[in-house]
Amino acid sequence: MPINLTVGRLATIIYLDRSGVVTQRLIEVRAVSGGRVRAYCHTARAPRVFLLESILAARPAERPQTAQRARGSGYAG
Repeated sequence: MPINLTVGRLATIIYLDRSGVVTQRLIEVRAVSGGRVRAYCHTARAPRVFLLESILAARPAERPQTAQRARGSGYAG
């Protein structure tokens, strides 16, 4: 199954790390080359490099809403 990751876009990935732990990550893709994905990982709050072969699934994601934007949304809930 091909993984479609677009540079400059957010994606949610399911990733198998080198310890064998499966995690879900929200990433912003910076570059894809040589079997690696360079990205900013919003989950870890740091830049990361992911191996394409270890990305089990990927889908487009939306930018997380900040608390300030949520407060200003007019929702009184």
